[in-house]
Amino acid sequence: MAGQGTAALELIEQAPGLDAIIVPIGGGGLISGTALCVREAAPDVRVFGAEPTTADDAAQSHASGTLVAPEPSDTIADGLLAGLGEHTWPPIRDLVENVFTVDDADTVAAMRLCWERAKLLIEPSAAVAVAAVLSERFRALDGLERVGVILSGGNLDLDHLPW
Repeated sequence: MAGQGTAALELIEQAPGLDAIIVPIGGGGLISGTALCVREAAPDVRVFGAEPTTADDAAQSHASGTLVAPEPSDTIADGLLAGLGEHTWPPIRDLVENVFTVDDADTVAAMRLCWERAKLLIEPSAAVAVAAVLSERFRALDGLERVGVILSGGNLDLDHLPW
């Protein structure tokens, strides 16, 4: 899992002074590795997760404190359909402050925003984290001036895009 935190370490090095990092959650490897690395390298940086509303086993698990198995789901962010594992769950439970969920319409809007404004061709699973940061619920949190978003994945089938 710690190898999965490489992106977090690079982000911390390249953008000192971050208040938080948000990570898309599928099976939990990337966020658990990120949380473990951040705990050691920059313990004041808050770690958040993001996942589709229709595939919200990590959010349910985090809210209940108990690992919840994923339900079959349909989401544009199909790279995030894997459930958390017994090794990825403890760092998420203990080190991630909150898990935000976003619907597919907000994911598509975030993906399009990244494509149009930043010229970043990201997949829907990465756009879930962007959509979470743009949500009113996330923006209402105190003390988050500088937020790093980990854009992950390469799972993009152009024939399945909504435009």
